[in-house]
Amino acid sequence: MNNKPSINYLLLIIIPMVFSCYEPVKEDNKKNLPASSPALHVKNKKYMLIDTKASFLTWQGASLNGLINTQTGYIYISNGELMVENGQVKSGTIEVGMNTIEDKNHGSDNKLVNHLKDPDFFDTKRFPFSTIVITGVALVNGEDRKVTGDLTIKGITHAVTFPAKIKVKNGMVTANAQLVIDRTKWDVRYKSAKFYNNLANQTMSDSIKFYIHIIAKKQTPDLR
Repeated sequence: MNNKPSINYLLLIIIPMVFSCYEPVKEDNKKNLPASSPALHVKNKKYMLIDTKASFLTWQGASLNGLINTQTGYIYISNGELMVENGQVKSGTIEVGMNTIEDKNHGSDNKLVNHLKDPDFFDTKRFPFSTIVITGVALVNGEDRKVTGDLTIKGITHAVTFPAKIKVKNGMVTANAQLVIDRTKWDVRYKSAKFYNNLANQTMSDSIKFYIHIIAKKQTPDLR
């Protein structure tokens, strides 16, 4: 396992979009997923199940010390469904297992990753899941969409809007999205200039990016 950069140079920004450059989800990682919440079971025949082995998020973090230094890593989807109607995604739920956080080398048990799981950041013992509930998907152009929804992290929910490219073809949904948030709205305050004075070059950006890659597959024969 490689040595990790100081946590002072991390800014959690849970993000990509050159998803073809990322490695597939490791089977070992799936063992780290806690039991998911039961709220995602839906009987609607137009729902498509998210493939948790092929879907994932990347995160990017940055510190602000005159220059922006970034770190990246992975986090995995534990459960989810998308509702498709007339060949278009209309709504859905994405559930993320917060205890699956990894660094860029897929390290999952080191100083950096364990700090991200602590109360300073995501407090994953108390809040093992984060969710995105998609409430609307508006056509922009071609495969480009504007997605609206509710993001819950650490038990705190705020509305979000973000761009995505979504394709529905042959009973499968492929979606790539970029979500940027102000982490302090979800009580992730570690080394934020909004709450701490005299941080100097240890100040961390309040922005968090999530690059989301989703594959969802047909569940019922009558889905178009």
